[in-house]
Amino acid sequence: MKEFDIQEYMTEGVEGIVKEAIRATFSNPKESAFMAKFAGKSRAASKKRRKLEDAGEHVPAFLIASITSRCNLHCAGCYSRCSNATVDAEPVRQLNCDEWLKIFDEADELGVSFILLAGGEPMLRRDIIEAAGKRQGIMFPIFTNGTFMDEKYFSLFDRCRNLVPIMSIEGGKKNTDERRGSGVYEKLISNMDELQRRGLIFGASVTVTTRNMNEVFNAEFLKSLSERGCKAVIFVEYVPVTDESRELAPGEAEREFMAKELERLRNENKDMVFVSFPGDEKSSGGCVAAGRGFFHINSHGGAEPCPFSPYSDMNVRDTTLREALNSRLFKKLRDGGYLLEEHAGGCTLFEKREEVEKIIAEGEQ
Repeated sequence: MKEFDIQEYMTEGVEGIVKEAIRATFSNPKESAFMAKFAGKSRAASKKRRKLEDAGEHVPAFLIASITSRCNLHCAGCYSRCSNATVDAEPVRQLNCDEWLKIFDEADELGVSFILLAGGEPMLRRDIIEAAGKRQGIMFPIFTNGTFMDEKYFSLFDRCRNLVPIMSIEGGKKNTDERRGSGVYEKLISNMDELQRRGLIFGASVTVTTRNMNEVFNAEFLKSLSERGCKAVIFVEYVPVTDESRELAPGEAEREFMAKELERLRNENKDMVFVSFPGDEKSSGGCVAAGRGFFHINSHGGAEPCPFSPYSDMNVRDTTLREALNSRLFKKLRDGGYLLEEHAGGCTLFEKREEVEKIIAEGEQ
């Protein structure tokens, strides 16, 4: 039996996303031309990663960058607020714009193809997003609550097609406003209509729970997004942050339902891209955190396995991105089988947080 090749798997995944994006934007000449050009850069990045892999060094295709800890919303069940990673006021000692640019440039040199900008609310850091727009070799999906979208951002997205807003929505008005706050749904719809009017592509991020699962996979909901010009839907499994919220997390039956629905949607909707996170770990040989397929840099520079596993033993302020990828914590998680074990659902490392904490403590001794 052929040994599972994570680099080959991730490269195929990237190529699949880019290919689907080209197809989804075919009716938009400007976007389609950019995606075709990016496809060439993505292939070059894949070759860099393959060369490093053959030399014994693994580099993932994706990086998640939380460029701020600040957020203006208080979404119900937010894992980031529960772990104190998101706050109201501007925290001290966050990475500045120059420090983030250093990370972006190092990522580009290593062959990282996608850097997902997150937070807090990333659109509060306009300086960083503007600078990211100039790094045309990398695609920057921006995971935003959409409340800070304005004329300057619309113009920036028009100039820099590698910046793609991914707006968080929970289904219809009722579910979205119940979780995110009154008026948020209407703001998102207004943003979508304006982006469509300007011929700009955008995506939607949907946190999937046992309560909204039927709605967010409903044909009418997805049709409404498509008709407004949405080209990508990213389904994110809810990760429980307390014992009380555990019943909201999709279980094995729900994940099987999601997998079947995703396969159906990909076959039936050729003008949209559908992605799930964390996705089917069986097909990827286990969890892809800790640098297998992606890793996370928090707003203060800590290199973490995953946003849902906010533990770090190395800060990019003190080292390079390349060295952070080979931190003791990441190596221990990758080589120790922690990412390959069966778990209850949602996030492997969230389920194993006590073991992750133990690895951190052992390294500090």
